[in-house]
Amino acid sequence: MGSSLNTANFLIEGRVADAAHGDNRACYELGMAYSTGTSGVVLDLIEAHKWFNLAAVTGNAFAKECRSEIAEEMTAREISIAQRAARDWLQLTLRRAA
Repeated sequence: MGSSLNTANFLIEGRVADAAHGDNRACYELGMAYSTGTSGVVLDLIEAHKWFNLAAVTGNAFAKECRSEIAEEMTAREISIAQRAARDWLQLTLRRAA
């Protein structure tokens, strides 16, 4: 089990690194992982909404649909937290790119 957990962490870390370089597919895949609790992560709708939002702002239509679906299961406060996290991520990655 330890090696499968390490593999899952490696895959998630790789997707996060890809997302930091602007890969909207990686953002979508992270949203899917967090919205379903797969790929070695715990189900986390706030984190999923953040990643779907990041993919959606670059035009990923599937991410827009998924973001809307999970938003129905979230409180307004949770959505606000997720939106703030997405803005923070964008600011951080833009600062690194500069």
